[in-house]
Amino acid sequence: DHTPAMGDTVSRLLRLPLRAEPAWDDGGFSTPGGADEGQGALPRRRRGPSRSGRADGHALRTARGRGDLEGPNFNLAVPPNGYAWWYVDGIRDDGRRAISIIAFIGSVFSPWYAWSGRREPENHVCINVATYGPGGRFAMTDRGRTALRQTRDNFTVGPSSLRWQNGQLIIDVDERGALPALGRVKGQITVTPKTPISDVELPLTEDGAHIWRPFAPTCDIDVDLHESDWQWRGHGYFDANFGTRALEQDFTHWSWGRFPREDGSTCFYDLRRIDGSRLKTGVDLDAEGFARLVTPPPDAPLRRTGWGIARTTPCDPGYTPRQTQPMLDAPFYCRSVVRTRIEGHETTGVHEVLDLTRFRSPLIKPMLAVRVPRRSKWVFKT
Repeated sequence: DHTPAMGDTVSRLLRLPLRAEPAWDDGGFSTPGGADEGQGALPRRRRGPSRSGRADGHALRTARGRGDLEGPNFNLAVPPNGYAWWYVDGIRDDGRRAISIIAFIGSVFSPWYAWSGRREPENHVCINVATYGPGGRFAMTDRGRTALRQTRDNFTVGPSSLRWQNGQLIIDVDERGALPALGRVKGQITVTPKTPISDVELPLTEDGAHIWRPFAPTCDIDVDLHESDWQWRGHGYFDANFGTRALEQDFTHWSWGRFPREDGSTCFYDLRRIDGSRLKTGVDLDAEGFARLVTPPPDAPLRRTGWGIARTTPCDPGYTPRQTQPMLDAPFYCRSVVRTRIEGHETTGVHEVLDLTRFRSPLIKPMLAVRVPRRSKWVFKT
């Protein structure tokens, strides 16, 4: 008599537990033999890439532990203090508008999750939607466990949802913008990978407490929001990150960028850890789904953010990178559209920088609470 409730209960019982996956060699990877041997391809559905490791022990590897080799698996049980997020962004073809969507279990930037002691990730879930350009809005509501529904291919938080269907990610949003740009953000975003789904991941710490999973770095994106001039197409991106510890426990600085090219995309990470170590790497993902680690070009400075955070981005020598579209500028975080040159090719992509030393400050949490309201109760109509 109560099949929806029964289905939801069974789905939760079948969730895959999220665990740390150590970064050490499991027998399928070669150890780099010199400074120039960090560039190797990881073919789809095969193990044992040639020289895919790095001198710091990090290597691309086949994605493991979450059942998401062929596409996202939203049915995860996140441990206390942990997080899972699925991230999408897109830039309109003319560069004048952009969008980002992040679906969280254990919302890492929620002050409410931090104040709770991060004991119950399921009780702090969110689908963050931000639109950039004239009339852009930011919506990020921290919701309680009653707002969460999960299956392998569907992820719902209150009025918004993601679903993986026929090789596309379809996102339905119905959120309320935060101060100062109040108003509704409602409509549908469709993300269509242009390349085969990658089956690789990159451990960001040696113990595998933090993992980057690039599902589809090269996508088409269709945006259809219920607002004038918010129906557009452009190039998009889809990845995920998973962790069993809070970001600020392990990192002081986090910089990431994704840049499309003619035959795929290149992504960069520059992470500084609390223990003083650093991960600085690039990943090429081509049109056939092949992935390889690459050495990033030298860093070039970008203008400091409005809150004074220093920024750099990989860039060919002799070229001056520039921000072409502001996206999100917060006291501890900045996302923007950046124009740079990589291996002789100019490219426009998304760049972000996160100052986790600032984020640890107790002054930040009350400021965030203004932009990230808490709504602990939700009742589904069906």
